[in-house]
Amino acid sequence: MSESLQFCLSKFTFNSNGTPTRRRRVIATPKYKHVRPFQCMVRETGEDKHHIVVKNGKDSLDICRVVNGMWQTSGGWGRIEKNNAIDAMLKYADAGFTTFDMADIYGPAEDLYGIFINRVRRERPPEFLEKVRGLTKWVPQPVKMTSSYVRDSINVSRKRMDVESLDMLQFHWWDYSNSGYLDALKHLTDLKEEGKIKTVALTNFDTERLQIILENEIPIVSNQVQHSIVDMRPQQKMAELCQLTGVKLITYGTVMGGLLSEKFVDTNISIPFAGPAINTPSLQKYKRMIDAWGGWSLFQGLLRTLKQVASKHGVSIATVAVKYILDQPAVAGSMVGVRLGLSEHIQDSNAIFSLVLDEEDLNSIRESTAKGKDLLKVIGDCGDEYRGA
Repeated sequence: MSESLQFCLSKFTFNSNGTPTRRRRVIATPKYKHVRPFQCMVRETGEDKHHIVVKNGKDSLDICRVVNGMWQTSGGWGRIEKNNAIDAMLKYADAGFTTFDMADIYGPAEDLYGIFINRVRRERPPEFLEKVRGLTKWVPQPVKMTSSYVRDSINVSRKRMDVESLDMLQFHWWDYSNSGYLDALKHLTDLKEEGKIKTVALTNFDTERLQIILENEIPIVSNQVQHSIVDMRPQQKMAELCQLTGVKLITYGTVMGGLLSEKFVDTNISIPFAGPAINTPSLQKYKRMIDAWGGWSLFQGLLRTLKQVASKHGVSIATVAVKYILDQPAVAGSMVGVRLGLSEHIQDSNAIFSLVLDEEDLNSIRESTAKGKDLLKVIGDCGDEYRGA
């Protein structure tokens, strides 16, 4: 598969009744009797609601619960100027948002992190450096996963990010019919034992494959999956296995590329130039999810509900959207994309930690989302949107 991870959802089309034209079967809820529970835990660090410790045996990583997503550095959101981007990364870190998520395929993201972390080393005290986390992903083609191939690939990220040890390596695999993902993960575990990686994690794996990986005793800390108020698939199957084993979820698409915001309330995007443009890769991606869920008109009803909840608490719709997902079982952290040097959302992100959604809020949100289709039935389990077979 030659498409980059962030664009391959465009291959996924939906019929008028909401069913996909390329759809995997939806597997029944697996039995977990062969899965040995790990000594893996997530806990908030004392009174600091900003951070959480993800721990699996001797592997431990403290991350910020609101993660700075760096997909936006890969192009399509506006030109990123290097120095402005690094200044913005420092501003986020100084504000307490010290965890950055990137990938080998996100354009210059890993290189920007390498420049950023060196500025932190020069311009901030050692105790500040200890709080900064760089989570990256490895998205290889499904070729033979030899030890040397895996090692060489990870060394590229280590060099680009200018770190001796990657804080977290999140592994993606395109083709489940090729069991080489188990070989890759075993080699990654070896690199972890050598100190090249601190924690091994997954991205876009489904529940069935996560179970297989755990049955092979590979110490996975987390699985990064798409999860939003519209896309609640992770809570239907994945969360059950995660709660049993201690694996946690890091979520992306939580504000749907900005669609979950005041900007899109009471807009009609079917009329050219009448409303905000759907003109970035993330907006286009999550607009397709809305189409699968029930369409723009139904989404407008959800936005109006979220606006009422947000107004009640004096926060933004995006703040409500992230808090709702952070409160879901098994979720350790949620991604908010950063357009470094172009815009910022520090104030909204800070508000997440003081927001408490009450039963009235939760009931109104659930009532609104229940009007949409079950995306587990429409698309399949977590990550199935990236796999057509």
